[in-house]
Amino acid sequence: MPRSSVEPTLVTITPREPSRPRVVSLDVIRGFALCGITLANIVPIASTAISDGPVGVIGPVAGGTDLLHLLVDHRFFPIFSFLFGIGFSLILESAAARAPRPRVVLARRLVVLLAIGVAHHLLLWPGDILAVYGIVGLVVLLPATWLPRWATLALAGVFLVGALLDTGGRFMLVPGLFLLGSALTRYGVVRRFEGSTRVPAVLGLVLAVCAVPVAWVQARFEAVGDIDAVEYQIAYPLAGLLIAGVYVCLLLVLLRTPLRPALQAVFAPLGRMALTLYLGTSAIVLALAYVVGLSENWSSNEVLVIAGSLLAVEWVFAVLWFRRFRHGPVEWAWRWATWLVRPPLREAPVPAAVARRSS
Repeated sequence: MPRSSVEPTLVTITPREPSRPRVVSLDVIRGFALCGITLANIVPIASTAISDGPVGVIGPVAGGTDLLHLLVDHRFFPIFSFLFGIGFSLILESAAARAPRPRVVLARRLVVLLAIGVAHHLLLWPGDILAVYGIVGLVVLLPATWLPRWATLALAGVFLVGALLDTGGRFMLVPGLFLLGSALTRYGVVRRFEGSTRVPAVLGLVLAVCAVPVAWVQARFEAVGDIDAVEYQIAYPLAGLLIAGVYVCLLLVLLRTPLRPALQAVFAPLGRMALTLYLGTSAIVLALAYVVGLSENWSSNEVLVIAGSLLAVEWVFAVLWFRRFRHGPVEWAWRWATWLVRPPLREAPVPAAVARRSS
């Protein structure tokens, strides 16, 4: 009897770390996307602190087109959304091997993310997207795990096309991007990310050829100040999706070149701590705006300098942190809430014998 009463507790969730190794390319792409998100969010975060201004990213300006806006706005949140769908399916695979009810594990993870997003929205920045991720994950992504992968991919296309035609704002694209990332993971595409150069190169070239005329249409409407036109409302997010795809494909190609160590060193630490740094950016920018009284009418060069300085500080923090710890602080807490098992935070010390052999 004692034996049988203990066994169910032991098999509820295996308290070991998953054996699945990290996909370095995903960390690099996530870190790159974090840089773009930071660049896009600096102004709107500061504006909410200074004058309760409009919440958003670097937005379209009637009567002119800012190059930073053309290359940044609406270009990086699609990457984050796509990666979220990928990560969701990877964690579901891990949960299926560790827990008898893996979808409960994922539901708990999404509920915790929703709580983090609501707190971020109420306490720091109303432009938070984490709450949207939590809701869409629970309503769309989690139920889609019962669908065959072809149906998930088809549903992703329906959501994306519908979002573009509906012109209901950038968040309308989130369900389609979630499902696209999830479907490609289930088809095994993500596992081949680091094994091909030709496919991302060709795909990136096709996306770039498509993105140029769409971005030109966006810029043309902005130049004349007609940003309420239906054509513009379609071209703006479509250009964002295409350029985001170009960025991802370009990174995948560069990761197959001698630049890989440099890209990994620069972006992977940021990618591994993306949630912590996303929340931290809001707190830091708001603090600067309240204390220093920063202007909300910065030029593109000023935004680049501020965002670059902030990212440099965050990069140093991440690098130093990962010398001693396995996960970012918020990532660690989120992992704990997901599995209901406290994960190890500190890196295991290297045995003296191994250290001597490596030296």
